[in-house]
Amino acid sequence: MYAIVEILGQQFKVEAGKKIFVHRMAGAECGSKVEFENVLLIDNDGKVAVGVPTVKGAKVVAEVVSHVRGEKVLVFHKKRRKGFRKLNGHRQNFTEIMINEIVA
Repeated sequence: MYAIVEILGQQFKVEAGKKIFVHRMAGAECGSKVEFENVLLIDNDGKVAVGVPTVKGAKVVAEVVSHVRGEKVLVFHKKRRKGFRKLNGHRQNFTEIMINEIVA
């Protein structure tokens, strides 16, 4: 069983027992339970329920595991023949959540 759920403006494919990284959830503390009710699709062993725009009565229950920072992404700008080079780095803040159950 899996579901497509919208979390903080992004869509994720989630399954019970899996961990995913989402953008930093500022109000969530480690160990707290969170519920996501914007479930767009549920596949229950071949029975697919597509929401219009969301599936009625469906939700995903998850637990906040930790707040982490992602790997450094290097952004390099260069203009040829001008001697212009700029190197920039960025690390994104993420929240790791564990999907406990999908309620259809």
